[in-house]
Amino acid sequence: MAENLTKQAFFEKVFNYEQNKEWKFEGELPCVIDFWAPWCGPCRMVGPVIDELSNEYKGKVNFYKINTDEEQELAGAFGIRSIPSLLFVPVTGQPKMAVGALPKDAMKEAIDKDLLTPVN
Repeated sequence: MAENLTKQAFFEKVFNYEQNKEWKFEGELPCVIDFWAPWCGPCRMVGPVIDELSNEYKGKVNFYKINTDEEQELAGAFGIRSIPSLLFVPVTGQPKMAVGALPKDAMKEAIDKDLLTPVN
């Protein structure tokens, strides 16, 4: 199951943008962050897929959810204007944002290519 993040948990597990101007990932495993809201129909379709992937990639990739209604500051910090939005965060390098309800195979492809393939 994906873990719901508050602003404080986000600072500890992903990125503390109040302390660091440059991107500095705080986690040990790459992660996928689902920006969502309970009223969003496409978000409700993505949620179960995120939970399935969290089981498939257990121990390799962390999965987090951020409720944009409850964490408006976090959503604003990442310029979220449309949900669902997925942030793919590698251990090294810059995160990549995908907007919209991606199908499971597209999410897996992004995880395998952007998060689990070593950068040369």
